[in-house]
Amino acid sequence: MTTIRRFCCNDLLRFSPVNFDHLTETFNMSFYMTYLARWPDYFHVAEGPGNQIMGYIMGKVEGQGESWHGHVTAVTVAPEYRRQQLAKKLMNMLEDISDKIDKAYFVDLFVRASNTPAIKMYEKLGYVIYRRVLRYYSGEEDGLDMRKALSRDVEKKSIIPLKRPVTPDELEYD
Repeated sequence: MTTIRRFCCNDLLRFSPVNFDHLTETFNMSFYMTYLARWPDYFHVAEGPGNQIMGYIMGKVEGQGESWHGHVTAVTVAPEYRRQQLAKKLMNMLEDISDKIDKAYFVDLFVRASNTPAIKMYEKLGYVIYRRVLRYYSGEEDGLDMRKALSRDVEKKSIIPLKRPVTPDELEYD
């Protein structure tokens, strides 16, 4: 049986095996601690039998006005637990918090342009490619900014794709 619960400090010492996938971005401990302290509602873990960490999602809420949105910083599931809808469950949880609690207009995420399986999964979850970000990953690989409109964005303005690619220095960060 799988349990989805809030991420806690002790999980930082137990979740490394989930990050071994070459497509998963890893961060330093202070980065994870900042998310845990500032956006605890957006940081969850999927735990299996024997308290085995199966996957996690880490995100935040940011922006102003019609750019107020939930952001998926990382979502990953260990290879042995994939194809069990865990990423979908974690994504749905973050989307619900963004929509119902924080009243965001949309949820966004960045994904490597070469990560076709992830792109297809996000598209199945209702995300669209909003824009291409040139050399987003380590100054080498392009990233795709994908978005999903939430109930507050009645006209779906947040997901109208940009017609041109952007560079990382054109992105807005909070």
